Amino acid sequence: MFRCNPTISEADYEYILNHAGVKYVFISTKDLLRKIQHILPKVASVKGVYSFTKIADTPCLCDLVEEARKNPVPEEVEAIKATIKPNDLATLIYTSGTTGNPKGVMLSHNNILSNVMAVRHIPPLEGKDKALSYLPLCHIYERTINYTWQYLGVATYYAESMATIADNMKEVKPQLMSTVPRLLERIFDKIMNTGRKLKGIKRMFFFWAVNLGNRFKLHGGNGLFYKLQLKIVSKLVFSKWRAATGGNLNVMVSGGAALQPRLSRIFWAAGIPVLEGYGLTETSPCIAVQHFGRHGHDFGTVGPPLSNVEVKIAPDGEILTKGPHIMLGYYKEPELTRQTIKEDGWLHTGDIGLLQPDGQLSITGRKKAAFKTSFGKYINPEVMEEKFKESSFIDTLMVLGENQKFAAALIVPDFVHLKSYCVIKNIPYSTDAEMVENSVLRKRFQVEVDKFNVSFGSYEQIKRFELIGNEWNVDGGELTPTLKIRRSYIANKYKSSVAKLFSLAE
Repeated sequence: MFRCNPTISEADYEYILNHAGVKYVFISTKDLLRKIQHILPKVASVKGVYSFTKIADTPCLCDLVEEARKNPVPEEVEAIKATIKPNDLATLIYTSGTTGNPKGVMLSHNNILSNVMAVRHIPPLEGKDKALSYLPLCHIYERTINYTWQYLGVATYYAESMATIADNMKEVKPQLMSTVPRLLERIFDKIMNTGRKLKGIKRMFFFWAVNLGNRFKLHGGNGLFYKLQLKIVSKLVFSKWRAATGGNLNVMVSGGAALQPRLSRIFWAAGIPVLEGYGLTETSPCIAVQHFGRHGHDFGTVGPPLSNVEVKIAPDGEILTKGPHIMLGYYKEPELTRQTIKEDGWLHTGDIGLLQPDGQLSITGRKKAAFKTSFGKYINPEVMEEKFKESSFIDTLMVLGENQKFAAALIVPDFVHLKSYCVIKNIPYSTDAEMVENSVLRKRFQVEVDKFNVSFGSYEQIKRFELIGNEWNVDGGELTPTLKIRRSYIANKYKSSVAKLFSLAE
């Protein structure tokens, strides 16, 4: 059985359906049906397609349920249940993959439940709590969190779409919510754009609150005078931020990618605690997560490893992990499995990190993402990208420069902020694609790049950049469904821009 992921490409659909030998496909919308209909003749194993609700002439799940009611076979069901063991394959999840074809990760019942049991103590529960879920359930991150909510008896509400999350938060007023950094970045950007439009004393209080938030320290590290100021701006400014999220959030759990420490600081200052976690599809997914206990959270970390998980750092800095959370392997890929899980049972994550003295784990980059310039200097692009994304002018970017004399970048502007800037500066705005060619705006981006370059060594600094005239997204192929950039895809899609960056090299 295959449940369609609405965010993957048609090529990935065809590959996964054939690779997994899928027999039955379940879809939820007409758009998904249209997306896979012409692929199905190329997949010999598929016997049928069912919809969750009535869609034209497509057989419906309700028809299967009705047929089962008419023809009950409880003895057969019990016999099948009796054969299922904790370490049997429970689910086959294909990773989105930043390079190459998706890989089929085999997870057992025990893999997933080991994670559920290890994180069940983290959310602060108060009575009849509600959780809001908006991430795809075909990803193990959101699925395991949903199983945890169910285990704890938390009522789970599902957002209607990505576009309605803000309205759904106000409607549901959740105490708990899982997220990815991209949503927090967009929430913050929207708040900042609203603040820039304020006038007089309201504007003054707004930016006083933001500046205080940027200086927030955990565990009461700011002092009495800071606390007094924070109390004032909390009532005048941050209360509105909390109201925008429903007013009841006790915790947001962020995973899937690194969260900028400045965002974590300001959300904590606003009274919206954000706990970061870290893991892979291959680890069910959680390896480490922050919590509210002693040494449980600090900015710049993803918290301590789970109680039933082992973590160590290899001599080259790679994070290794062992425990009941480790996958059974990659489907039909024994050699790839052996490359990832060594004979001693340690899984090699491909991420670089270090363990802090108090036991918390910090992620410093991706092993394969790091590259070397022609001068032999190593650059970690992800660290640079996170820093540059602090700019209100920059939506996202990709740092390049492998075997080149210098580092360069493809930059996607924050077009909402760019439009506001053009209004203030009386610059006529036409289209996004045309505005990135505007010489005045390019000079403004150079100022922004120069400002953030000072945070890095001379060999790391971005010497040249190209502005991209459209947003990167999942449909365009630049982002994975968990909103990570697909480096090889972007480098190929924008190869003329990349060539232009380095053909100018002296």
